[in-house]
Amino acid sequence: VQLQASGGGLVQAGGSLRLSCAASGLTFSRYTMGWFRQAPGKEREFVAAISWSAGNTYYADSVKGRFTISRDRTKNTVYLQMNSLKPEDTAAYYCAASRSAWSPYAGDYNIWGQGTKVTVSS
Repeated sequence: VQLQASGGGLVQAGGSLRLSCAASGLTFSRYTMGWFRQAPGKEREFVAAISWSAGNTYYADSVKGRFTISRDRTKNTVYLQMNSLKPEDTAAYYCAASRSAWSPYAGDYNIWGQGTKVTVSS
């Protein structure tokens, strides 16, 4: 089972990026998929999640209205479209999978991808 995150980079404030997380070795539709981020010196925090059942989406207040999580079951890939980026969005972004119903807690996710770094310049 593997999650491969990509799409990070350097962008100016107000710009956009789309992160991708390709899953292999798991039955995609049985998992809740989430994105978390961790800035230097800070704890990992929840960003967004999408439920396996109905595709319901959940967002941290700090990204609501700017970020959109989506999934393509045919490609076993989850996306995080990030618009109106701010310097405080700078972090390593991680995708993760959980067999539980959606959760904002990192401990409920048992499969993690490597991080992809996002840097937003002011």
